[in-house]
Amino acid sequence: MIALDLFCGAGGASKGLLNAGFERVIGLDNKEQRYYFDEYEFVLGDALTQNYVDPKAFDFIWASPPCQAYSYASKKYRNKGKKYPDLIAATREMLLKTGKPFVLENVVGSPLRKDLLLCGEMFGLRIVRHRIFETHGFKCKQPEHPKHKIPITIKGLKKKKSWYMQVAGHGGQSYSFKLKDWQNAMEINWIHNRHTLAQCVPPAYAEYIGRQFLEATP
Repeated sequence: MIALDLFCGAGGASKGLLNAGFERVIGLDNKEQRYYFDEYEFVLGDALTQNYVDPKAFDFIWASPPCQAYSYASKKYRNKGKKYPDLIAATREMLLKTGKPFVLENVVGSPLRKDLLLCGEMFGLRIVRHRIFETHGFKCKQPEHPKHKIPITIKGLKKKKSWYMQVAGHGGQSYSFKLKDWQNAMEINWIHNRHTLAQCVPPAYAEYIGRQFLEATP
């Protein structure tokens, strides 16, 4: 089985799909990705033009269009008039034409059909990072959503800190802003840049979905 990871960024989803059991994963993005985990499997190109790879040549397609048009973090900038790419509808239309099984991933609040919601707590990760998924051509079981842990007070600090890492911006109320702690929380050790890491899909999310697909495929 071969998978295509559109809007792949530094390859969080790609790594998860490989962990799930895909023989090969090709990542495609319209920007150079110096941290993509396998430079030989990265293609520079526009996901929507199909001029660089033929989606029909793959058994499964993952797509994570930009989230800034819907994310909470960018809301204040949208309110000030800043425009961000809104590519979900165009990506869905393109993928439906391929006839291939696929999944669309984005933030809560995006215009996806909510077939699945994943949280880091479901996989023992020290992040919340809710993401929703729209699946086509296969079904994926919704895991139980554990109750989130309450904030903790760290010795020597007056303010309460979250038990979780907030892998975004300046870490919010995370218990640590160290890059190593961000990497451990996401289970991504090949990225050494916070901004790049903050854009990633945790590999555990893609691994879970990839395994569901592979188990249901003859």
